[in-house]
Amino acid sequence: MTALEAALAGRTGAAVTGLQRLSGGASRETWSFDAGGRPLVLRRDPPTSLDPTAMAREAALLVSAADAGVPVPRLVEHGGDLLGAPYMIMERLSGETIPRRLLRVERPGLARELGAILARLHTMSPVSGLPGDDQLAALTEQYRTFEARPAVELALRWLDEHRPPPSGRRTVVHGDFRNGNLMIDGTGVTGVLDWELAHLGDPAEDLGWLCTKAWRFGSPHPVGGFGPREDLLAGYAGAGGTAPTPSELHWWEVYGTLRWTILCRHQAERYLSGADPSIEYAVLGRKVCEQEHDLLLALGLTGPATVRDPLETAETPDTSPHDRPDAHTLIDAVGAFLAEAEQPDDRLRFHARVAASALRIARRELLLGEAHKAAHESRLKSLGCETDTELATAIREGTLDGRTDEVVAAVRASITDKLTVANPRHLSLPG
Repeated sequence: MTALEAALAGRTGAAVTGLQRLSGGASRETWSFDAGGRPLVLRRDPPTSLDPTAMAREAALLVSAADAGVPVPRLVEHGGDLLGAPYMIMERLSGETIPRRLLRVERPGLARELGAILARLHTMSPVSGLPGDDQLAALTEQYRTFEARPAVELALRWLDEHRPPPSGRRTVVHGDFRNGNLMIDGTGVTGVLDWELAHLGDPAEDLGWLCTKAWRFGSPHPVGGFGPREDLLAGYAGAGGTAPTPSELHWWEVYGTLRWTILCRHQAERYLSGADPSIEYAVLGRKVCEQEHDLLLALGLTGPATVRDPLETAETPDTSPHDRPDAHTLIDAVGAFLAEAEQPDDRLRFHARVAASALRIARRELLLGEAHKAAHESRLKSLGCETDTELATAIREGTLDGRTDEVVAAVRASITDKLTVANPRHLSLPG
């Protein structure tokens, strides 16, 4: 018996079987297990990020959500010390959370059901310690801790200039209500999961986040890939919520896209700083350009485009006197191994796919990096800038407002180059 199994047996008072770490949960460990035949889930802080206050708050939110009629897993126990880490034990619900599996079948009516669930969620009683900061101001402050980005500056200016007037509505906001944090079976939603980002704010934020392009996973349907915005808003209003206007919802969708841009960069910093060696965090750094492209899409500054994957026609350079296979071929070989090797659990299968993706990114960069660097320097020079930071500052301060079309064209071309390396398929997805 492992130490974790023994600790869980002590907390539940039953024999623990089937303990398995799940692939979901970027910031917390999530484990599935049975205790005396009862299906349960453990949420636990990783050793590098202990926060007993946040775990206790999330446990209280589950109770409040259940009282408001929101489908959530029943809380079994929580505390501040399970092998030295705060934890929470919940019942394990039936259903599926993996978005691409969920989107393999049509789910008519689900967008309307999600609207009704959000309406009930927004009647929840607040719990102690929920933050209530201005979301755009907090996001801007977080962004300023990283390098300046021209696409982000364009979005920040638009969000500031088009901000809806205060709605007067202030409720509990889930903060991460999206495809991937919803347990769904053949009957509908069985549970709303991952409450760690809950806060007080405008309830329209949750609706906009659900409609953000990142959570459609390639589907043309705006509401998490499940259905149209009209169904979401009808379900929300039908369950007693005050639905936002289309322009308010669009503002929160743009905000949500910017938020995911900054969160990807934040997660990448965990790898770059050496705090967490996870391959998932490393590759998230190369997904930032996906969200920059989606920002331009949401702002009407670009459109879908088809770009051929450079790996399809790549000719590798002569690497004499080194023997074959050359570096490019070795990268392909390792990627194929990762994709085909049998992994013992879902988490390792997921990380193997991420690692294979990282190798494809590396190979494309080796093929195109020098040409892209020269093109980028030329674009910046034409605008009188030497670096992205200078261009971002000019956008923020308005010093290039008389050349807006040129600025947007330069930003768009830069993002297209980055995506051609990171994920060329993303360029073709509709907004």
